This record gives sequence, C-alpha cells and structure tokens, in this order.
Amino acid sequence: MVHSWHKEAQIKWDDSAKNWAANSKEMWDGGSRKTIIPFFVEHIPLGKVVDLGCGDGYGSLKLARGGFHVIGLDLSQKMITEATEKTKDQDNLSFIQGDLTALPFKTEEVDAVMAINSIEWTEKPLDALKEIKRILKPGGYGCFAILGPTSGPRANSYPRLYGKEVIMNTMQAWEFRQLAEENGWELVADTGVPKQGVDYTKLTHLSKDLQQALSFMWLFVFKKSENVG
Repeated sequence: MVHSWHKEAQIKWDDSAKNWAANSKEMWDGGSRKTIIPFFVEHIPLGKVVDLGCGDGYGSLKLARGGFHVIGLDLSQKMITEATEKTKDQDNLSFIQGDLTALPFKTEEVDAVMAINSIEWTEKPLDALKEIKRILKPGGYGCFAILGPTSGPRANSYPRLYGKEVIMNTMQAWEFRQLAEENGWELVADTGVPKQGVDYTKLTHLSKDLQQALSFMWLFVFKKSENVG
C-alpha cells in the first residue's frame, strides 16, 4: 500500500476526534493552551482569522467571543462535525474541512491565521507556510505554535528512526523561525509554554535556546513581509 501522509493524518485525527473534544476545553482554559489566545490578542488586531488545524473548535470559539470573525479549518471531517455542533449558536464563526497545503481561500483573503501544533502534521511544512502566506493580506499576521522538545506528542515521529513511514514532522522552534524568516515572514513576538513543573520566571538568565529546550511548545507571531513575494 502506498503511504499517503495527509490521508493517514486525516484517519488519525478522525479516530481521535471524540477524545480530543472531551479534553479540549481544559487545555484551552487551564492547561497547555491557556496563554495562546491572550498572546494572539496582544499582537494581532481584530479581523478575519482562519484557525488552521482547529480540532473541535474550542480555540476558534474563544477567538470569536473576543470579536474576531473566525473560520476554523481541519483535515478531519469528524473534528469539523464536533466543532460545528458545540459552537452552532456563536456568531462570526464557521468551520470547513480542508488541507493546510491546499487552502480553500482566495489569495490575500484573510487578515490573520492561527496554526497551533498543526504545521508539524504536514508532510512539507514549507508548502504549508507558502500557502498560508498566499491567503494573507499584505502585512497580515500568523500565530503559530511548535511543539517543544519536552512535548509527549513528538513521539509520533519517532518511528522514522526505524525507517518507518510517519505523519508528523518534528522540528525545533529555532528551525521553524529560520524557515519562516527565509520565506517572507517577519518575527513580531515569541514566547514559551514551559513543560509542567518548569518555572520560567526563575530561568530568565537562560538564553532563548535553553528556554526552548525546556518548553512544551513555543509560540510565535509573524507578520507577512510586504517586501517578499
């Protein structure tokens, strides 16, 4: 059987939809994702946002409640079904099934994107970045989260060391930053989400790369360069 990266990823997330939806609220409200929306709002003005890899839509819902016009997109149709059901009474929010490397949006259609731990699940992250940049208006923003070295989900890429087919591209935060900056993005801000039990307030003397080494994930806001096509 021919390995199809994105088809296998779709199956995985279809299978995980119910469990993910059961735990999503806790992650966004009090867990590893609790700082993402405040970070997003701090650096990105109100406008039309696409939440790429939206899962069950709880993060999209929080953005919509904050005044953004939000479209959530996920590879998994079952995730989209979960998202639509739980947010059907919220204004300025809709969901669509789609692929990060072939986005169903017009060129320069949206003001911002949010992609939380979703770039890693694409076979060619650079293709995803280029497609995201395509749909953003000039000067538009992208908020990204990349899983850190201490993140358990990174284990999904481990079988590659045995030469097996995988559906996850692990990368270091510095690698993602370099990839973005070499391809038409300007860094606006970044910050870490520490591994549970790590107190970043006591580690301010450490360099950024050492802080990243202790991170569960690293958050970025980039701006689409108006000088690079």
